[in-house]
Amino acid sequence: MRDALKTLFYPFEADAVPLPRKGTRALFLGAEPGFRLPAGFEAELFPVQGFRPDFRLLQASGHTVTPEAEGVGYDLAFVLAGRHRGLNELRIADAVERTGEGGLIVVAGGKEDGIASLRKRVGELVAIDGHLPKYHGIAFWFRRPAGEAIATVLRAANPSLMVEDRYETAPGMFSYDRVDAGSRFLAEHLPIDIKGRVADFCAGWGFLSAALAERCSNLAGIDLYEADYPSVQAAGRTLARLAPGLPVRLFWHDLAGEPPSERYDAIVMNPPFHRGRAAEPELGAAIIRAAAKALKPGGRLFMVANRQLPYEPVLAGAFSSHAEVARNDAFKVLLARR
Repeated sequence: MRDALKTLFYPFEADAVPLPRKGTRALFLGAEPGFRLPAGFEAELFPVQGFRPDFRLLQASGHTVTPEAEGVGYDLAFVLAGRHRGLNELRIADAVERTGEGGLIVVAGGKEDGIASLRKRVGELVAIDGHLPKYHGIAFWFRRPAGEAIATVLRAANPSLMVEDRYETAPGMFSYDRVDAGSRFLAEHLPIDIKGRVADFCAGWGFLSAALAERCSNLAGIDLYEADYPSVQAAGRTLARLAPGLPVRLFWHDLAGEPPSERYDAIVMNPPFHRGRAAEPELGAAIIRAAAKALKPGGRLFMVANRQLPYEPVLAGAFSSHAEVARNDAFKVLLARR
């Protein structure tokens, strides 16, 4: 259990706030696996997690978890803050909208994630009842006031965007306010002869899928695989608008842990190489191996990676051939054939 999770429940352990009793309902936004509820916590908990690997771990632990918050009138809400300030503020807005008047809202996060500035920001909008530092983080709490003025302000400060007036995004998504330079570099080097059934692994909010749809005229359809639920939903809406005649399927999927059952003529991808702050090249390697298994014999993988990442040995072990197609100061484009 990471420190921020322990910080979130510490006010109950320190008797700074009363434990919820049986018959009450608690919403948990940004829930992460591994948490332990304080002794005497009797509320029914409703965890929400849109990142597929964490969602699966929460499910495996016996929790009934959803990718998006559902319902209103909760007695209590938790918000676990992370690195994305805009997403933190949107989750607090969601907590306010879904909690009944007077309901307790508890927010916590690590100091390195900007929890002190988040507390100050929320304190400008509502009276903070209390706060406690613990486990290298801070927890603060307040009572849900009448009306939704706080939520309105926070949502107005963190609107959904239309990047380049084409791609729907929102705070918390990868590269939500601009096209990622690596993905653009890959798109510039995709050949026009890609055809048949194709997939976009780690599709994000759909930039590479849209590039494929516009660049390649002989596609039978595109399947988008993405671990972040809001991102893949936004990608689906973007593709429906930009390529309305193209069959598109959305897979909210953990490619490193859930092998795809479909087979493809080509796959494009800009795989992640970290989940937290530290680099994890093995994550990208696992997705490369998943791509190899999902391609038909002779199928092609087109991928982009940071120049320093050692993916060539993984490609050599999983594909019959591979080559570097292009390189710039930051990225390399790799082609591999099944």
